[in-house]
Amino acid sequence: MKTNDVIVVGAGPVGLMLAGELRLHGVDVIVYDRLPAPSGESRALGFNRRAAETLGQRGLLPRLGEFRWGPMGHFGGVRFDLGMLDEDHSGVLGLSQARTEEALSGWLAGLGVPVRRGHEVTALRETPEGVAVSFAGPDGPGEETAAYVVGCDGAGSTVRALAGIPAPGWEATRGMYTAEITGVAPRPRPIGERLPGGSMVVCTPLGGGRFRIVIHDPALPARPDPDSLTFDQVAAAWRRLTGESIDRAEPHWLWACGNSAALAEEYRRGRVLLAGDAAHEIPPLAAWGLSAGLQDAANLGWKLAATVKGWAPEGLLDTYHAERHPVGRELIRNARAAAKIYLGEAAMDPVREVMGELLAHKTAAERVAGIVSGLGIRYDVGKGDHPLLGLRMPPHHELTLTDGTRTRVADLLHTGHGLLITTDPALAHPAHGLTDRLHTVTGTWTTDPDPALHAVLVRPDGYVAWTSPGTTDDLTTALDRWFGTANAPQPAGR
Repeated sequence: MKTNDVIVVGAGPVGLMLAGELRLHGVDVIVYDRLPAPSGESRALGFNRRAAETLGQRGLLPRLGEFRWGPMGHFGGVRFDLGMLDEDHSGVLGLSQARTEEALSGWLAGLGVPVRRGHEVTALRETPEGVAVSFAGPDGPGEETAAYVVGCDGAGSTVRALAGIPAPGWEATRGMYTAEITGVAPRPRPIGERLPGGSMVVCTPLGGGRFRIVIHDPALPARPDPDSLTFDQVAAAWRRLTGESIDRAEPHWLWACGNSAALAEEYRRGRVLLAGDAAHEIPPLAAWGLSAGLQDAANLGWKLAATVKGWAPEGLLDTYHAERHPVGRELIRNARAAAKIYLGEAAMDPVREVMGELLAHKTAAERVAGIVSGLGIRYDVGKGDHPLLGLRMPPHHELTLTDGTRTRVADLLHTGHGLLITTDPALAHPAHGLTDRLHTVTGTWTTDPDPALHAVLVRPDGYVAWTSPGTTDDLTTALDRWFGTANAPQPAGR
């Protein structure tokens, strides 16, 4: 029976992203998925700014092909102008989830990561080597072991259930139908058209004569069964609410869901971890769930790899839950609030008006834009007063290296290593011996994040862990906390 370093369960965008992150660090990883082939479904049509940056810092954005950036922001349908902000918070629009999965699958193929489709996980059990994963596959039942297992298998996560991790939440109160169609051309309603009685219809042109329609209606079942949904039901609901007939359309994909939400109590239980919808079920809204899941993968990947490879400092893997669980909790709160505003009846109009007035002010808009874009996430990385500390390092900032080459921060993160940027080579002395996990770069800022910034330590996920000046701890302390000590391997079971 083969023993792997990590088994990732679920070949959606989150599982694929995590597997790639692990493989960048030389981890022996394999992906299982219960479906025999990619579904081709596109529940999300893009992702937020930070998710785009997460892909960009691995050089993956060109693989997505053409897409567009959203010039306007909104929270619950209340629009505000992103152009008034100091940073670009625009997200990716009109990009099907299927294209994202295809791009990530191509990346994994190039990295040599096997994706075993048609393998449904049926049991987990602890072994002296880690976790044994039982599965039903095309050739019958089988079992493999791994040091760690990560469930990226969606809101109804089998891995979460088998690990016994509770996920309390909020029951669904209303349902929604989604369909992608061709052959007819409904009137576009890209951010939704509110109708009497708390209903809403959305129609998003996808190009090539294809349209995505979404129906929110209190009359729908709160927990509709996606497997039993028919296009006749979708067309009847659309006709009843809009007066338009789409009866002669050709449906390419149907989906139904409710607005339930849930949050796993633990993102890690021993050698089993959760990411994406398996960790946090977020009501469908503006691809927030996908965006959060990609960031889960970036946060977890290097920490789990460090643990497997033996250089993880004490407690590093536990910071995954400590950092991402609060983000998941806040995302669910924010999504539920946005849905109330988005789908509420006329009684919510005064709230929408007040929000619109507030969001015309830059300070309020920056706060809300940080929620929607993910750029407002700040981790507790240590004491200090530098404004970048704990935030993501702006990936578009440029450096001029000592040889005259100009490069962006995002390009320096393609390998998945951490990054120490200094203006003086002598400042980098404590990082000597960490080249297997940390890349040191000396240069001057071409686009300057801070004229007084002499050095900055960037984690592999792109977040600033230390600055000079501006951090209470010295560089050696910060390196020990996030990157361990040189040539001091530790057991993978930590």
